[in-house]
Amino acid sequence: MSAIAYLNFDGITEQVIEFYSEALSSIEVKKVKFSDIPQDPNYPLPENELNMIMESSIEFAGGKIMMSDILPSMKMVTGELVIGNNVLISIVIDDKQKLEDYFNHLSVGGTVMMPLSNTPWSSCFGMLVDKFGVTWKFNSDADKFLDKVIANKQ
Repeated sequence: MSAIAYLNFDGITEQVIEFYSEALSSIEVKKVKFSDIPQDPNYPLPENELNMIMESSIEFAGGKIMMSDILPSMKMVTGELVIGNNVLISIVIDDKQKLEDYFNHLSVGGTVMMPLSNTPWSSCFGMLVDKFGVTWKFNSDADKFLDKVIANKQ
């Protein structure tokens, strides 16, 4: 298991990846754009959002940071992005039962933004804001997703 700092940005994640990669002498950089995955024909993303970063990671000196863009079309769910609420904690663990336990415990007194569910990018993904205002992201397959999409692009 790992707890990873996860940063959200307002359409500038590509620039942030470049800056942090260089500044932290990254060992490995992975990134997936929204255009890299199949789109739902019932809810197609606008052209300006397809080039935004859906998920990325930068590994450096034994650490990892993950980042993504918040789509303008998703701000009704996520809320407006302001400096300070763009940092969250991401729990990445293969043990779905443990992930569910963490999710259930941390959601007490908080707000579930997205219940744990199977998504195109994870077999178990969810988000919540705990009672202290800290945002948590839960993902059983973050590394597998990035590796799979990147391998399919090559």
